[in-house]
Amino acid sequence: MEITIHDSYTLKEIQEEFANHFPFLKLEFFEFGPGEKKIFSKENLITATDKTIGETRHVHTAGHLRINGQQKVVTLENHFRDSFGMYVQVFRKSGNTWLQTTNTDHWTLSEQNRKGKEIETNVKEQVAVDFEQYYEQM
Repeated sequence: MEITIHDSYTLKEIQEEFANHFPFLKLEFFEFGPGEKKIFSKENLITATDKTIGETRHVHTAGHLRINGQQKVVTLENHFRDSFGMYVQVFRKSGNTWLQTTNTDHWTLSEQNRKGKEIETNVKEQVAVDFEQYYEQM
């Protein structure tokens, strides 16, 4: 897949395009002031995904970002930062929550997506088993 990075595109457009290829992963964008320590926390998370790329970065380079499943998470995150001045983190679906992949950044995007799918399948199977074991008292 190839994502176009241009100041007029919104963060949501990039997130949706990424999610179309990796449905159990998501990109989150972070914003830091000049010289601010890069800590990827809720305080720095950009929640207004209708913001344009141009509104959220200091480097205004346009271009294309090629992403494939064999790419490691850390490589993708670094490419966003180094080429386009954008700070992103990949999150993986884990049941009803999203986990930041910090401890598994060396995994490929395909491995991360597969793990998210596996967890989702296990959660659905467990819910079905729990429901089958439910007996109402009379």
